[in-house]
Amino acid sequence: MQILKNKTLLLRLKNPNKVTKVVEKSRELSNNQVVVNWGVDEAHTLKMLNINVPSPIEGQYQWSGQYTPYEHQKTTAAFLTMNRRAFCFNEQGTGKTASAIWASDFLMTQGKIRRVLVICPLSIMDSAWRSDLFNFAMHRTVDVAYGTKEKRKKIINQGSDYVIINYDGVEIVADTIAKEGGFDCIIVDEATHYKNAQTKRWKTLNKLLTDQTWLWMMTGTPAAQSPLDAYGIAKLVNPAAVPRFFGSFRDMVMYKVTNFKWEPKETATESVYNALQPAIRFTKEECLDLPDMVYVKREVELTRQQKKYYKELKNKMILQAAGEEITGTNAATIMNKLLQISSGAVYTDNGEALEFDIKNRYKVLREAIDESSKKVLVFVLFKHTIDILTDKLLKDGITTEIIRGDVSAPKRTDIFHQFQTTPNPRVLVIQPQAAAHGVTLTAANTVVWWSPTSSLEIYAQANARVHRSGQDHKCTVVQLQGSAVEKRVYTLLDNRIDVHTKMVDLYKELLD
Repeated sequence: MQILKNKTLLLRLKNPNKVTKVVEKSRELSNNQVVVNWGVDEAHTLKMLNINVPSPIEGQYQWSGQYTPYEHQKTTAAFLTMNRRAFCFNEQGTGKTASAIWASDFLMTQGKIRRVLVICPLSIMDSAWRSDLFNFAMHRTVDVAYGTKEKRKKIINQGSDYVIINYDGVEIVADTIAKEGGFDCIIVDEATHYKNAQTKRWKTLNKLLTDQTWLWMMTGTPAAQSPLDAYGIAKLVNPAAVPRFFGSFRDMVMYKVTNFKWEPKETATESVYNALQPAIRFTKEECLDLPDMVYVKREVELTRQQKKYYKELKNKMILQAAGEEITGTNAATIMNKLLQISSGAVYTDNGEALEFDIKNRYKVLREAIDESSKKVLVFVLFKHTIDILTDKLLKDGITTEIIRGDVSAPKRTDIFHQFQTTPNPRVLVIQPQAAAHGVTLTAANTVVWWSPTSSLEIYAQANARVHRSGQDHKCTVVQLQGSAVEKRVYTLLDNRIDVHTKMVDLYKELLD
């Protein structure tokens, strides 16, 4: 095969007729050579004829945006353009959102799609998708469909190139999406939310799909909990690869131990692999040009109760700022209170703890844990929040241990050893100042900050627990943020500015 200058391919084939009969404007030359147009439709047709040709994105696309794509991102984008329905199983932190953006933008430039609907968790609608669209396709229009039903419908009807919506939001405006949306490409991020084909969520998405819809489903962990998790997503992308009924698929990949217990068959991995095709996967280790540490932000909506107390404390800040000079000590005390409210429990003046509902933040944490290919460290600043969080993790069946100031040195040593050498615990919840120095925890490759620390030194040292000698995976740091103070503190940490030196300035910024 040879790529010619005028966007055509020169192929040498044993039987040129099989191409010239089905590919328009193709022509046969001497010596069994055929010239064909190098377009999306032609590439797809050649693929169906088992003739491997590269995606035209590789030679015809000006990779848009502020950053140069990594090689694995180019390969992923090319794969997506060659498959109307496909899976992307690239690991968390490999930049698969950018690949999907470039692939869809190219298809738009070729006139193959008009609009894209991105379905993803609330936590990454802004911090990942809107942000990445601005960075990689700033020439495209983008809207986030969130809020009331009428607001969502209005946004869908505005005609932006990309509309970002959360899973449950699709159900709310499904009729508008189907009748007026004009979305011919749907990208589903963290696709395991569609693993159950019996849910209304799954059925709603399935009804939106036509034979002409491009559907790309992305997750780093397609069947992490059970082989059965593959059924729902396979049935959306490649329904012919799985039985019509779930029970038949269960019998294919599991065997019955008791009336209430099933175990995977030895052939389950192969069966799941075959069902989840066509697919592409890059691990972080395979992405040789990827940084060793990747930083990811996830948005968390504060609960109504948290918003109430946060607002009351901010009003108190305004009154205080008007009546007296703000010192670093005063500012630090108030900042700490705001972080406590955001985190899930605030300590009153008499030392009692007022608990908040942490379901929103916990849901986002679970997303990060489920996406991780190895164990996970969760750094939590406040003791009471550690108790609340650990209880929820244990109730959900996630093996968890705690490291904080009141855990004895021998007990810490034992927990660290178990974490490094045995399958359990999967999650270690740590008060950062209790394990920021000298400990190796390379059994994990994901660090989650439940809320930010104000110490640059502690932040850097805590992240270094996973990123050190003995780590055989590239690492991801996930920052959970739901309030203005958290976002600002993370920004200072990301820019390697010690928060303590900017405490008064930070205080004043939050009053604006």
